[in-house]
This record gives sequence, C-alpha cells and structure tokens, in this order.
Amino acid sequence: MTKPDYIFETSWEVCNKVGGIYTVLSSRALTMRNLFADNVIFIGPYIQTDKLSIDFTPTAELNVLKDYLIRTKGLTIKTGRWNIPGNPIAVLVDFRPVFDNKNQIYGNMWAEFGVESLHAYGDYDEASMFGYATGVVVEAFVECYNLRERHTIAHFNEWMTAFGLLYLKKYCPHIKTLFTTHATTIGRSIAGNGKPLYDYLDAYNGNQMAQELNVEAKHSAEKTAAHLADCFTTVSDITARECEALLDKKPDVVTPNGFDNSFVPARTQYTPKRNKAKAMLQSLAERTLGFELTDEHIFVGISGRYEYKNKGIDVFIDVMNRLNHSQELNKKILAFIIVPAWVKENCYTNSRFATSALVNEDSDLTLNYIRQHNFGNTPDSKVKIIFVPTYLNGNDGALNTPYYDILIGLDMTLFPSYYEPWGYTPMESAAFGIPTVTTSLAGFGQWVSTSPIGINNGIAVVNRTDGNYFEVVQNIANEVICFSKKSDEEKLIVSKRAKAITDKALWENFFDKYLEAYDFAFNR
Repeated sequence: MTKPDYIFETSWEVCNKVGGIYTVLSSRALTMRNLFADNVIFIGPYIQTDKLSIDFTPTAELNVLKDYLIRTKGLTIKTGRWNIPGNPIAVLVDFRPVFDNKNQIYGNMWAEFGVESLHAYGDYDEASMFGYATGVVVEAFVECYNLRERHTIAHFNEWMTAFGLLYLKKYCPHIKTLFTTHATTIGRSIAGNGKPLYDYLDAYNGNQMAQELNVEAKHSAEKTAAHLADCFTTVSDITARECEALLDKKPDVVTPNGFDNSFVPARTQYTPKRNKAKAMLQSLAERTLGFELTDEHIFVGISGRYEYKNKGIDVFIDVMNRLNHSQELNKKILAFIIVPAWVKENCYTNSRFATSALVNEDSDLTLNYIRQHNFGNTPDSKVKIIFVPTYLNGNDGALNTPYYDILIGLDMTLFPSYYEPWGYTPMESAAFGIPTVTTSLAGFGQWVSTSPIGINNGIAVVNRTDGNYFEVVQNIANEVICFSKKSDEEKLIVSKRAKAITDKALWENFFDKYLEAYDFAFNR
C-alpha cells in the first residue's frame, strides 16, 4: 500500500465552524497527526479582516512559503496551528486578490473542463475563488519545499474547493488529488425543496434537476471534480448511491466518518458537567416560559443546521405534539430545538417558545409549526417546547456555553432526518452516553443497523421512506415513551450501551478507509 509523505487537506470549514465538515476534519486531525506528524497541512479561508479565528493560533512557520506567494502570486496567507486535538498546521489564505481574475478563471475552467459558471449566484463566487487559491497554495508549497518527487496528496472537500482540484489537474498533475462530497448539491436541493428523493433517485437526471432547482454552477463544479479526481470518495453507502445516480460517478472508496472521544468528559467529570448543563437548560427554559419548573421533566433535544425538512425538525415537532396528547406518557417533557436561525442582534425575549427574537418571526417555519399545534407551554403542559435559535459556541447570548457542554445535560435526543449523508449529531449524542433516535435515511443510522437497534440498546434507528411520515412520528413517539418509563438504573444501562456502539466508530477504526483512498489515488 502506497502511503503519502505529505497531505494537504482543504475545506471552507478549516478553522471556520459552520457545519458537520468542521467536525469531520477537526475530529480526524489527531489520528492523521499521529500517523503523519507535521506533514499534514490543513488549508482554510481567511475570512476575517479584523481578527483571526478563535480556533487558530498564529505561528512563525512556513515563512519561505509566505514570501514566495506574495512575490509570485500576490497572495497573503496566515500560518499557525488549528486549536483542536492534534494541533495540526493550518494555513489560512486571503483569497480576495483572486477576484481580480474571476472572469478569466471562469472562462478557463469552461474551456479546459466544461465547468458551467454562467448561472452562478450567491456564495459560488466566494467559494470558487477560495478553492482556486488553495490550489495555488498547494502548488507553491510543493515548489518551495522541493516535494515534487514525494508522494503528495491534495484532498478537497465539497464543491466549494473544486476549483483547487481543477487547478492542480492543469498545472500540477503530479500531485495526486482526492475529492470528497459529503452531500451532493443536487441531492440536498431535491430533498430540501420537498421533492421525493429516494423513490425516484434512479429516474432523476442530475444535470436537468440542477437547472430546474437553480444550482447548475455548483453541481457542474462538483460533478467535474468528482470525475477528474484521482480518487473520489463519499461518507456513506446511501450517499454513494446518490452520487452514482446524480453525478454519474460511483465513488471509488466510501470513507465513513469517525469520532474522536477526547471531546467526551472523563468519568470523574461526567456527572458534575451533566448536572451543570441540566441546571443551565432548566434556567433557560424558565426564563423563556416565565415560570419555575417544579415537576421533574425529561430533557429531549434536536440540534444541527437549520434544514427544516432535511433534519426532521417537522417530525420532531409532530412527535412532541403526539406526546403532548398521549395517555401513555407518564412524565413531563422539556423539548429543546437547538438550531441557528436569523436572530435579532442583542434582543432576547420572553416569547414563551423562543429564547431569542427572530428577524423573520412571522415566517419562521419552526415557530409557525409550534403555534399551529397550539402548544400551551403552561405549567400544566405535558410537553413544553423551547426554540433555541442560536449556534452554541460559547458566545451565543442564550447559554454562552459550547454545544458539547450543553449536550451532556439532555436525557435523550431525536434526529429524525430525511436527508443526512452521515449524521454526526446522533453519533455525538450516543458518544456522550445520551440515548438517541436516528433514521434509516442517515448514513450513521445505516451503519448502526448492523448492531441491535432500539432505544433499549442506546440507539434507535427508525425506518423512514418517502411515504411513511406519520408512521415515523408514531414510532419515534413510542421510543420516547419506552425511555420515559425506565428507572434511573435502567437509563444508566441504556446510556452505557449507546456509548459502547459509538466506541466502535472511533477514527482509529475508520481511518483505514482513508489509507485505502490514498493508495487508490497513487496507483490509479
């Protein structure tokens, strides 16, 4: 097996916490550093002009590269360390100068590779110029440090970095390339627009749907990178099928997402941290509701990106509504929806349902569905539901505490996803010993299905299709009812079983798939 001497890995989410890819890269870095030491270089965007990312510590490393890039390419980079386990080298590139040649770059990408950028809009320009700049940085690094004869891999994540891969294909074909799609642009768009993805997956034409849903440029860049990479990967079997149908390219290797359990508190810290988190969640709820909670409640939560249908927020609310009227539920529930929305700055309110005032409160899907179900959120309500529309990063205005330090305070989590290539949120929950529910449409759910499933075993996987929405709602409600009837001793057993399943998903058990992908690229 051929192993790389150097790995350059680039993503919009290096030192830039936006979504799940940040978790993939930041949790994998320690394993990579243990194997390749400082020959792993992460490349991300320098997008703050007034201050550097709190995830980044500047250092005086790579001065030769800095000087070379300024002198020959007109690019400025910040070099330092990513403040995550493993503390790897990170390069943040200021890609703004690339915009001066944007039209020429788009023209060349069309002429050389057929990438269609004509109908681009939104974040396409920014992402593409960043991606292009990362290719320039990798080329410069290899030239500056005489690595041309070394086994070098440049790994690009998602469509945002596709132009970097194509740059290397044209100017540095000796550098082997890896391209990973964590979720296809067109698949996410089909699902997010309310169209049935899975029943008709093999009948969809990816190019035609991209035009219909106005994501033609992103789809074109992604599809081209997938076909031209020396190795094309994705994170789960369900997304591999999606790639084959919509990108006309079967992934060469499936690289499932692992977990780094250094995030999980040690046994001696677990109970104090859990008690502190529960107290914070209860206090937040009481401030929002406007009264004290005197009865015992089960704390149930959902979190992640604000994709209302794809993440199953609609299902979560329907489950809580069903439980609110259930005669079988023998304990009260405090339900938290923790997803970042469009919050009014410095405006926190007692609105009974939301911890913060929203800019678009009248049109917000989550708030409207809560109101539609007439949740009372009164002291007598069996289920009280609280919308926390902020990203829990320690400076969020609601809890001012990082997500992991709040997750540990929940008793149970529900992630009834419709579109979920992997699913870090249920994986993280189980790793923290919090019993969780996921679905058969999540990559993680499919992986778990090889183990005993059901909340009694720590992780329940509910079968979900395009046509069984209300069956999903009832089945998840049943899992919550089952959990609510357990004694404290039984809940502890369930918690240990959840953690035991995710222990099998540590990066040390999954990283062999990346080594396989590197080998595939070198020997293609």
